[in-house]
Amino acid sequence: MIKENPIPMHENWKSRLLRLRLNFFPCYWFTGAKIVFIRSDFQQVRVKLPLTWRTRNIVGVTFGGSMFAATDPVYMTMFMNILGRNYIVWDKAGSIRYRKPGRADLFAEFLITDEQVDRVRQALESQEKLDLDFKVNLTDAEGVVHAEVEKVVHFRKKPKK
Repeated sequence: MIKENPIPMHENWKSRLLRLRLNFFPCYWFTGAKIVFIRSDFQQVRVKLPLTWRTRNIVGVTFGGSMFAATDPVYMTMFMNILGRNYIVWDKAGSIRYRKPGRADLFAEFLITDEQVDRVRQALESQEKLDLDFKVNLTDAEGVVHAEVEKVVHFRKKPKK
C-alpha cells in the first residue's frame, strides 16, 4: 500500500494569489526577484533572482541590494499566513554575508517546519513576545552558495479587544 505524502507540494488558489500579489507589489517587483512557488500551507517558498540589467551592478554581477531585498519579506509573509490574524509578525533585523559574486540566476528556498510553528505558538502562551532567527541561502542552479541571509522575525499575540 502506497502512503500519500502528508506535506502538500502544490499551490492552491490562496497561495497562488499571494504569489501574484507579491510579485506585482512595487516594492518587491523593483528588487528584480520573482516568487516562483508558494506551497498551499505557506511553509515553503521559492524565489528566483535572475541576472538581468535590473539586478546587475557596475561590475556585471548580481547587485547585493537585490540579493537582500529578494529575501526581505518572505519569512514574515509566510508566518503571517501560517499563524493567522491573532498574531503580529514583523521583520526585526536582517544581515547578509556575500560568499561569491552572482554571475548567473540565483535561487532561495524558504522552509518553515511544523516544529517552528508550534514553538512560536507555545512560547507566546507564556511570554509576551518572541524573536527567532531564520537563515536562507541564495544559490545558483548547481547549488553553490553565493550569499547567506539571516533574518530575525518578531512575534506577538494580538491583544484581545
